[in-house]
Amino acid sequence: MDTLILGIESSCDETSASVIKNGRYILSNVISSQIDLHKKYGGVVPEIASRKHVELIMPVINQALEEAGVTLNDIDAIGVTYGPGLVGALLVGLTAAKAIAFTTGKPLVGVHHIEGHIAANYLQYPELEPPFVCLVASGGHSHIVLVESYDKFEILGQTRDDAAGEAFDKISRAIGLGYPGGPLIDKYAAQGNSKAVKFPRVQFEDGSLDFSFSGLKTAVLNHLNRLEQTGEQVNIPDVAASFQQAVVDVLVKNTIRAAKQKGVNKIALAGGVAANSQLRSEMKSQAKKQGIEVLYPDLILCTDNAAMIGCAAYFEYKNGKRSGMDLNAIPGLKLG
Repeated sequence: MDTLILGIESSCDETSASVIKNGRYILSNVISSQIDLHKKYGGVVPEIASRKHVELIMPVINQALEEAGVTLNDIDAIGVTYGPGLVGALLVGLTAAKAIAFTTGKPLVGVHHIEGHIAANYLQYPELEPPFVCLVASGGHSHIVLVESYDKFEILGQTRDDAAGEAFDKISRAIGLGYPGGPLIDKYAAQGNSKAVKFPRVQFEDGSLDFSFSGLKTAVLNHLNRLEQTGEQVNIPDVAASFQQAVVDVLVKNTIRAAKQKGVNKIALAGGVAANSQLRSEMKSQAKKQGIEVLYPDLILCTDNAAMIGCAAYFEYKNGKRSGMDLNAIPGLKLG
């Protein structure tokens, strides 16, 4: 008997709904992005995001059901992101999910957003099973996670300050490329020399697998200030390539170290930064030398989407997890 999960995601600036079959197959995955709305502000404005979610949430859910060719009667459970994220944005998806669960009598399953990103790999690779090491890198998160089972996670490393995605956005603004920073820096870096400017790579002396990108961000800003003071032209592709190289070097090195320490031969990538072309290619080539396989989802599954939430909810549902009507949004929700 097939199990169908309605997934709902609204943690930041994407309003998304999906229908997932048996935790592995996407019947629909509707994503309404607000990027154009926030571009002029150089980043996501929480109040604007929340208002847009209110406008879009029910049309997006209805479209997901329609594209999947099912009704709410066919759905076995509703999975919804309850954290981490922007509190107002989270509450919109959560309220819709609770209303549907209450009126239909279907079970409600709260999903951790980062667990959702990890689960995107199960949709891309239906044969994939734990254990594996996953690098989750997005706008607000940089984590190296040992995925021990479908619902058991050990954090091996995480950012001590800026997440990788935040650093991409801030540097993109500083060199005049705008928002969103990740795809723009990736594009310009392809035309630049990654050895043009020597930016720092932070490694902690205690052997920690944690990240720190604030020093790198400061180094780039100092470089730009020096050029401005001396009246020199900024070579945008060279700065983008040198900055990107510094981020990728640390992400790749720490993730491969984590896999070797834990004795696993699979690394998965997840989150918005996992869409970065250089991160994908360098992780793959460096890991191959160590006999480690690297997996990553299609670009559409790297961004925030409800398919990954429906997938994560399926495994929680099968393990007997149910959420009550008192489920609340937790913007700073920790993994594990």
